[in-house]
Amino acid sequence: MSKIYVLALALLMLCGVESFAKRQVDLSTQFVDPTPTMPEQEKGPVQVPIIWLDENILYFETPCDGCLLNVVDASNTVVYSVVIPVGTTSLVLPSYLSGTYELQIIQGNYCFYGDIDL
Repeated sequence: MSKIYVLALALLMLCGVESFAKRQVDLSTQFVDPTPTMPEQEKGPVQVPIIWLDENILYFETPCDGCLLNVVDASNTVVYSVVIPVGTTSLVLPSYLSGTYELQIIQGNYCFYGDIDL
């Protein structure tokens, strides 16, 4: 009977390890171009994407279809850039990226950004 408890405890610990591996990326928002060329129209609030990071894999809880994703280093150089394909729920970042970077998701006139550690 004790073997069953030990096995159950081991399985629970393994499940817990997987859920703690993903870290949510805290994103802030800024305007890319604060001077609109057309009169501003009434719009609903901007939805900040919810993104999780596990090692070098990004998981999108909210869709970012067609958005530009930039990975920027400490000297403000874009070291990786890609347009997020429609229907993407996860995206593998290149394995050569290592260290702390700024992740940018550009959607229209908004840039959602936050730090990631790879």
